[in-house]
Amino acid sequence: MINSYIIAKTKAFVQKTLEGAEGGHDWFHIERVYNNTMLLAKDEAVNQLVVALGALLHDIADAKFYNGDETVGPKMATDFLRSIQVDEKIIDHVVKIIENISFKSSLKVDDATTAKPFTSLELQVVQDADRLDAIGAIGIARAFNYGGFKNREMYNPEIAPNLNMTKEEYKKSTAPTINHFYEKLLLLKDKMNTKTGIKLAAQRHSYMETFLEQFYNEWNGIE
Repeated sequence: MINSYIIAKTKAFVQKTLEGAEGGHDWFHIERVYNNTMLLAKDEAVNQLVVALGALLHDIADAKFYNGDETVGPKMATDFLRSIQVDEKIIDHVVKIIENISFKSSLKVDDATTAKPFTSLELQVVQDADRLDAIGAIGIARAFNYGGFKNREMYNPEIAPNLNMTKEEYKKSTAPTINHFYEKLLLLKDKMNTKTGIKLAAQRHSYMETFLEQFYNEWNGIE
């Protein structure tokens, strides 16, 4: 009963917080990731409350909308979860998911570090769920929605994708949206963690490849 209460309160908090958010990172993105997470969690031995809260709060304050500040989301999530008296061990795990879920966290950093990255099965499940929403038909729509939001070019044949970006370079990139396919979206299939995630990602990856082929044909006037 307490878990249902926590989930309901968290959903209401996230919906309120993300009112007016950019279309690719709004409540509907959270809802899709939550649904993906619960689907993937059926086949994994995970703490259901941790993955549910991780999914609902993973983008509560995406750093790209806060001048790159990666501390806002974890703090906001911590303050909220404490306000509804969630166990501190659960909060700690959820915060670690928020801090480590993003694609950019997998990129090399400019200042070398020997710290071992955090990992858990719960993180892997929520990460897969989030990455599934970044690829396929919805992933394509989200990419172009964000590109339009930032007034970026759709495509520029003279700007090649940067396939060896550091985390800081990725965060500062203003490249055309098509480049984002090569710099992130097409790489996600091989970064999935769960069996179900791998299967779903393969289908969505194939759809993106078909889209790109059609895009280039139309761009270049090819039948």
